[in-house]
Amino acid sequence: MITIDGRPIDRPLDAFANLEELLLDLTSGVALENRVVTDVLVDGEAFSEIYPHQAEDIETRDIKRVEIVSVSVQQMAADIAGELYKVVRLMSEGSKSVADLFRRADDAAALEMLQDLLDVTRDFLSMVGVLRNEFSMREHAEFESLTTEISALFSEMGDVMENEDWILLADLLEYEFNPATEKWKRVIASLREDIRVDAA
Repeated sequence: MITIDGRPIDRPLDAFANLEELLLDLTSGVALENRVVTDVLVDGEAFSEIYPHQAEDIETRDIKRVEIVSVSVQQMAADIAGELYKVVRLMSEGSKSVADLFRRADDAAALEMLQDLLDVTRDFLSMVGVLRNEFSMREHAEFESLTTEISALFSEMGDVMENEDWILLADLLEYEFNPATEKWKRVIASLREDIRVDAA
């Protein structure tokens, strides 16, 4: 038996040679259009590939039941947008911690943590950009200006790192980067509203 979000599908398991064939067929069909698969249960057990194409090695004759759980693209986007507030908080706290480490002359730990902070910030900006493009966020001047501000700050921080002026870098993190991250909360709120309107 195959179910999608609790509804039985009128397709027998033996119509497919293996689990990968089944999943590819169902995820490309109408039943999962504009939806994101969050869980696959095989005979009541959560399935997640340990290695690429592991599902291809699982023959359907060995399976009694496949359950697919999904959420709408809009719901997934809303959930992600909600999590972005936590990322802003992490960026804010991280910048303070890195600044503190530089001021205590713990340069090695500070540089390591700074790299993590920069990676998180890049991922954050990328995710906001993807959500913005996907859900047609209305023209938002603040998004553009904050993106420009962060980019300029990254460039300035790069120059300061080349000169190994760790105290100036600490000041940039605490007095410029940290306040800049806090401004993103307004952009996230606007983005969440756009996703909500798109879902309506």
